[in-house]
Amino acid sequence: MHYDLKPCFAVFFIPAALALPSFEPSTNYLRSRIHSILPSSNPSYSFQSNPTLQPRSYSPSALDVNPNGTTFLWLPEDEYSGSTFFDNFSFYTGADPTHGTVNFLNATAAFSDSLAYVQDDGIVIMKGDNTTTLDEGVNRNSVRISSNKQYNTGLFILDINQAPWGCGVWPAFWTVGGGTWPLTGEIDIIEGVHDNEHNQVTWHTGPNCTLTPEGNFTGTIVQTNGVNNTSCDGDDNDNAGCGVTEWSRASYGPFFDQQGGGVFAMKWDENGIAVWSFYRAAIPQDIQAGSPNPSGWGDPVAALEAGGCDPISNFVNHSIIFDITFCGDWAGNSYATSGCPGTCSEQLMEPSNFDNATWSINFIKVFRKQLLSGQITGGAVTARSFLRWDAVLILAVFAMISVII
Repeated sequence: MHYDLKPCFAVFFIPAALALPSFEPSTNYLRSRIHSILPSSNPSYSFQSNPTLQPRSYSPSALDVNPNGTTFLWLPEDEYSGSTFFDNFSFYTGADPTHGTVNFLNATAAFSDSLAYVQDDGIVIMKGDNTTTLDEGVNRNSVRISSNKQYNTGLFILDINQAPWGCGVWPAFWTVGGGTWPLTGEIDIIEGVHDNEHNQVTWHTGPNCTLTPEGNFTGTIVQTNGVNNTSCDGDDNDNAGCGVTEWSRASYGPFFDQQGGGVFAMKWDENGIAVWSFYRAAIPQDIQAGSPNPSGWGDPVAALEAGGCDPISNFVNHSIIFDITFCGDWAGNSYATSGCPGTCSEQLMEPSNFDNATWSINFIKVFRKQLLSGQITGGAVTARSFLRWDAVLILAVFAMISVII
């Protein structure tokens, strides 16, 4: 039986494989293009024992694996950077819930006073006021912003050149849930006071959430009176939550800035919540390439495991937040033992004390978790959906052989 295969030729080869230079290609031209496509006709083509895995494949290093053995990728969802950065955030102007000696400015005032702006090179700046001399007890101007979009799980990557520090300064990069605090959770990714050298990661939740001391992380659990704070309940221990202090001196403060800043990453999925930090020279290549895979980063600096705290029910509808406050519940109460001069209220008077109270941000990227329908075989992972076009293409090539060769 004979079939007219010209329609197949028009559908499958003109757009994808042959890229014909004219409307009347010669038989020799078609023959040479087919030979270049077919493995059996092209002596320069080589493949392993199972060629069906070759047309569309991913290296296993690009994939992560769940405890149940399923594979997944982290795919781009949102990026906050450059001239549009502030378009996707709202400026908070209420009283500081942590009782800082601060005025949080609205967007108009923050932009006018140059406390929030984007440089010509696309770097985002947010800072505390470092030009105004104040009387003792007067609030210093600063900024706090919150993302308009809310998230339920994700991989959040922040690349910064500088994080705020200095005596009396209390910055944070964090996420917090919509609704009643702390029932929808809070995740403090970067937080510290004064000129500390070690970042502190903290979770605040409702009841029934506990940090697992035996978890796989490199940091040290924060203690109260020599006892580990493993209860994440925001109503326990004066709202301390369950925190982990990073071991690295390059995770906060002047030494972090001297290293050119770096990257902080927070992974939040059904398996738990974990945080990594990398100073500039140690940022993983997959992050730089835009294809992050936390499974290749080693143990996180802090981790909240699902066995002690359900990461889905305890953390709901989270916005991304940056802020810089002064004194307050942590920086104020710890000031006397910080090694800083005078009192916190006295420190607040002189503007030059806040020259380093600045966020310098390259970007925030948010990735979503995408499960794959595939299998790991012979060092490569192939998803079924990626093979379909190649299968159609090869069938069309073989059909053409009977016509023109």
